[in-house]
Amino acid sequence: MQHRIVVLGAGYTGAITAGRLARRLRREDVAITLVNAEPDFVERVRLHQLATGQDLKPRPFGEMFAGTGVELRLARVTGVDVDRRTVAVTDANGAGELEYDTLVYALGSGWNDQGVPGVAEHAHEIAGRAGALRLRERLAGLAAGQPVVVVGGGLTGLEAVAEIAEARPDLDVALAARGGLGDWLSAKGRAHVRKVFAGLGITVHEHTAVAAVAADHVTTADGTSVPAAVTVWTTGFAVHPIARATSLEVTGTGQIVVDRSMRSVSHPDVYAVGDAALAMGPGDKPLRMSCASGVPTAWQAADAIAARLTGGKLPEVPLRYFNQCISLGRKDGLIQYVTADDRAVRAALTGRIAAFYKELVCKGAAWGVANPLLVPAPRRRVVRERADAVAPANAPA
Repeated sequence: MQHRIVVLGAGYTGAITAGRLARRLRREDVAITLVNAEPDFVERVRLHQLATGQDLKPRPFGEMFAGTGVELRLARVTGVDVDRRTVAVTDANGAGELEYDTLVYALGSGWNDQGVPGVAEHAHEIAGRAGALRLRERLAGLAAGQPVVVVGGGLTGLEAVAEIAEARPDLDVALAARGGLGDWLSAKGRAHVRKVFAGLGITVHEHTAVAAVAADHVTTADGTSVPAAVTVWTTGFAVHPIARATSLEVTGTGQIVVDRSMRSVSHPDVYAVGDAALAMGPGDKPLRMSCASGVPTAWQAADAIAARLTGGKLPEVPLRYFNQCISLGRKDGLIQYVTADDRAVRAALTGRIAAFYKELVCKGAAWGVANPLLVPAPRRRVVRERADAVAPANAPA
């Protein structure tokens, strides 16, 4: 019998995990099923571009995984029973169930309204394609001079506000940041962001917490009303809630607690990757939710599963940071170099060369998902005893 591997979610981490497993294990030994609600890969790191009217290259999973042995199941995950080793799904034919021997949980995250009144009703988000398309339609309908406020001064907020201001210079675009503008960046990085924002005409409200959102304005913590025909909410991410409803050990935020191989500490037949996992980086600091963090966790999980199934040596992929890549519109950017644990150093690239670097990173990430078999790797046979005993339910890790 084939060892059944089910991967939930086909974002960067889930798709990469499935493809990497396909090129490390023999098809006659394993059945790899990738479950996703949409038929196309979504380049999440480009959704601010989609929201401002740019069209992204279609990347159908049917083409990406053709010939790999990965079976795509178009369905929405509605539940996971980690004790019975089953996944509940709903597709065009109704409700169903998948059984697994090894599960890779990669359902990722969505936007986080932080419980702020009015956000869910009035704000827009770009954490998913549907939200980006709704914002695209709303921005396209704005008349010149109307105000747009992006709330959140992190990487997503910086990219979104710069993209909107560049695409629609006729709008009154502002950013509301809880701290100082780019206060985690180096002095060079902060200065460059300020220079670009000034050139784009972006108003920056620093040290400004937004306490409520209405249809035509936001209210700050000190009671100030800031006009906003459109509010874009980019204050962080919240993980998919399904894991919290299982008997998996999770954090207070719902992330699955894993070991260094991305294996659940409570259920060794389950692996979690990307935003869904509480993975520790250098200095035992939790990795932040990002593509930069997620891709190495996918590599680690796939390699660990393959090693355990084939009796090979358990590998360890370095889970560390090198830089933060920030697009500031289509012609400018910032590459902030960082320490292994994600603290900014003095060195940074700016301007067009940084924009080109960022574009290469985005294209490289998408290429890695779309071409899972083009990187040569020996396929190893599954050791049947290992396949049978690799992940007994509720056994110690």
